[in-house]
Amino acid sequence: MSKADHNTKVGEIRPSQILTTFGIGSIIDLPNISVMVMGLEDWPYQDTVEIPEERLLRGVRELVGPQVQSLRSAPIVPETEGFAPGPFDEASQIGVPVAPFPRWMVCPYCRRLAPLSTGLFKLEPSHYRPDLVRYTHANCNKPGKPPVVVPARFVVACKNGHLNDFPWVYFVHGGNTDCTWSLRLFELGASGEAAQIEVRCETCGAKRRMSDAFKHDDNGLGPCRARRPHLRDYSEGGCKELDGSDMNQRAMLQGASNSWFPIMLSALGIPQAVNKLDQLIEENWPTLEKVESPQNIALLKTITPSPLRDLIEFSEDEIWAAAEAKRNQTEEEDEDGTDLKTPEWLVLSDPANAPKTKDFRLRAVRPPEHYSDYFDRIVLAERLREVRGLIGFTRIESPSDYDDVSAFPAWQRVPVSRNPAKWIPASEIRGEGLFFHFNEERIQNWLSNAIVKSHEGVFTESHRRWRMSRGIEPPEEYDPGLRFVLLHSFAHALIRQLAIECGYTTASLRERIYSRDPGSDAPEMSGVLIYTAAPDSEGTLGGLVSLGEPETLERHLDQALDAMRLCASDPLCAEHHPYRDGTTLHAASCHACLFAPETSCERGNKYLDRSVLVPTVDRDDIAFFE
Repeated sequence: MSKADHNTKVGEIRPSQILTTFGIGSIIDLPNISVMVMGLEDWPYQDTVEIPEERLLRGVRELVGPQVQSLRSAPIVPETEGFAPGPFDEASQIGVPVAPFPRWMVCPYCRRLAPLSTGLFKLEPSHYRPDLVRYTHANCNKPGKPPVVVPARFVVACKNGHLNDFPWVYFVHGGNTDCTWSLRLFELGASGEAAQIEVRCETCGAKRRMSDAFKHDDNGLGPCRARRPHLRDYSEGGCKELDGSDMNQRAMLQGASNSWFPIMLSALGIPQAVNKLDQLIEENWPTLEKVESPQNIALLKTITPSPLRDLIEFSEDEIWAAAEAKRNQTEEEDEDGTDLKTPEWLVLSDPANAPKTKDFRLRAVRPPEHYSDYFDRIVLAERLREVRGLIGFTRIESPSDYDDVSAFPAWQRVPVSRNPAKWIPASEIRGEGLFFHFNEERIQNWLSNAIVKSHEGVFTESHRRWRMSRGIEPPEEYDPGLRFVLLHSFAHALIRQLAIECGYTTASLRERIYSRDPGSDAPEMSGVLIYTAAPDSEGTLGGLVSLGEPETLERHLDQALDAMRLCASDPLCAEHHPYRDGTTLHAASCHACLFAPETSCERGNKYLDRSVLVPTVDRDDIAFFE
């Protein structure tokens, strides 16, 4: 749910979309207007709910700062039994704050181009259809009702995450001007191409085609003004390149796919406690963290419904002692809070000793007979809980270009609040999954093959060239290696196959890759977790876990790998070279065979190659599965 100017409700979105698709700083397109989600200072803190996940909170603090106190949900409308809030009720005004952006609007009838600040356009709310909120041009010469104006579809941005309205006056006049401008925007053809769109100034007669704004050398847009509209401010010190020169801004379409990339941390809810009381203390820690005595606990137990109803079988003194023990726990000084996957790997790879809670339950099954040499074990995650936190965002350059979130340059990460954030928006997902623990010896033998080593060198070189083309230093750093390519390609192949029968859409399944070569202090990892990533009831239906039984899973593995032998785009797909055919980070893979939806993939469909899985029409000498 979102609100525009004057507390006008303008539509509804799902809580998970506040992080993944329409987060802080992103633009939401509605039928008649477009709006930007504002920063945390504008959010109604009192309508949010704390989400407990200590491991994730520790990682957030290392990247954002120690001042972060909690992870909190998007604003939630309180449930009232037997009552649905109407358009004028106070509950209907609870939501995420937004503001119109871009602020420049175009009248489709007279082609008038002007910002909202001129007062030419009037806001018309729609209480019963909030998604139809609109601005109209009251002074237009069109007979009858005033026409509905639409946002100008061009904006400017830079790779430091700044965004601004397109500088229409500066652009059409070729720089700063004293002209008392009056602009109109004309489309001279039906194609909608920038070369056929012209902006004109009626006052002085200046005119210019929009194709000039997309030139690489001189686009006539001037330096970036370092504007952060979601925070209602400008970045201190202006916007500079690394060498100190002014950053040039570039034109982009309002709905461009590279206009907003979320920077998120995510963690599985892995139980850390060894007994039932300690587990319940963890689950209820947001409440127990604030208690100051056993008397407070006794008082909370008397409330109906009690926030401590799960702990009703334990006495106040027992609960207080366990809460104090948890409060006094000290973290290991050398523990890396951003390494969220190692603790998960240790639990998933040892399901027999994994504790069980209402949100976490593992069951190991034997690998399918024909794949017993490839997998040490298959683990059915009958219950899983994942928490994601939005710590910032970027524009133009995707964070998936980096090995992990902590590797992304902090100076390119746009903050979600003007002041150091004291809380971070988060969401939690409960679902199920399948974990594949690969045989480490088998992977080591495969990687030691001379031909496979040569192919790994190709990916290393493409990784280096990719980072060099984007000015990322040092270019050799964060190369995931061919181990990751193998695990990543396997995950994509299986996701596409499982979606056919498990009852979930492909976009509702998500991968989590555990890949690390031996040789460091941390344990080597070679595993893949495929789990449901939908925040509704889809995540608890059991359709995915049911496919993990050995006989059923063997059939799906056979079909998934067999589908990778031939692609509808072969031989072009199979013959694709990571850097010989342009600077890419994938080999034999495309939308017809291995690419997955954005919500499913950890690395933006990079580091994929189906030839490392099975023989293809181009080569049959590097396949892991015989």
